[in-house]
Amino acid sequence: MGNCLHKGNCNDGDSDHHVDFASGNVQIITTLESWNQNIERAKKDSKIVIANFSATWCGPCKMIAPYFSDLSQKHSSIMFLLIDVDELADFSTSWDIKATPTFFFLKDGNEFDRLVGANKSELEKKIAALTDVVPH
Repeated sequence: MGNCLHKGNCNDGDSDHHVDFASGNVQIITTLESWNQNIERAKKDSKIVIANFSATWCGPCKMIAPYFSDLSQKHSSIMFLLIDVDELADFSTSWDIKATPTFFFLKDGNEFDRLVGANKSELEKKIAALTDVVPH
């Protein structure tokens, strides 16, 4: 499991390596308006939201990004959002992000769980628990 605590602490030295952080059914959130629209749509559709607060310079974030995208394709009953902590710094600060990646699990716009770090097995367990109760 890896965490990046701040820029420069966790650069994997491969800054030229491009990782597609938002493929599959992952929605990139670049504005507060976009966040609000997606949260409202999730409420209307009774979807759980998993918000991945991440950073392009973070090695563990790069490692888990393709897995997060794969999960988004497998679990269409869940909305997957990606927020770059540098691009939306003030917004990210309001969520008290201490390390990247941090995954927030939301229902009706409210946090009910979180996972800090690029822990694939724990992320999968949390999603499996959700899909037991969320209709497909």
